[in-house]
Amino acid sequence: MSTSSTKLIILDRDGVINEDRDDYVKSSEEWVPLPGSLEAIALLNQAGYQITVATNQSGLARGFFNINDLHAMHSKMERLLKPLGGHIDSIFFCPHLDAHACDCRKPLPGMMKEIALRYKQSHSANPLLGVPIVGDSLRDLQAGIALGASPHLVLTGKGRKTLEAGGLPEGTHIHADLLAFANALIQDKV
Repeated sequence: MSTSSTKLIILDRDGVINEDRDDYVKSSEEWVPLPGSLEAIALLNQAGYQITVATNQSGLARGFFNINDLHAMHSKMERLLKPLGGHIDSIFFCPHLDAHACDCRKPLPGMMKEIALRYKQSHSANPLLGVPIVGDSLRDLQAGIALGASPHLVLTGKGRKTLEAGGLPEGTHIHADLLAFANALIQDKV
């Protein structure tokens, strides 16, 4: 049962959990975990956190892969997490292009609103207050802070370019990778 006290973390997928590709991750064969990312998720699970993934997947609308391919990627992620004692509680994705002007494509907060409804059951202006959102791009962070989430940038994927570009939300924490984030959070250093 979801409660307002749920220990929740929201993760972007490509560039945070797995390698990102300029030509899109299109299959489970192309879905390759970043070093330490799966171990980080397992550590967070073991520390009592629920993990949800919020990911833009415009490759669906572009016809680069289909929904079965996307499910195969996520099944691979779960299969690799299991022996480590980790799991993903839920995956939210936006299949649209920017041109579709949907509310679910990050940096817009539609996916975050859905996550808040599922986990926080709060209708306040900031239902994700204090919930860490971890991403490698500005749009990942903007989507979460719109509902009060705490922004965390990892320097994997597009993270270094995002940091160099500047303009990060106030209070953004910077981490080398997802494992560094997990260790800092568990040790209460963020």
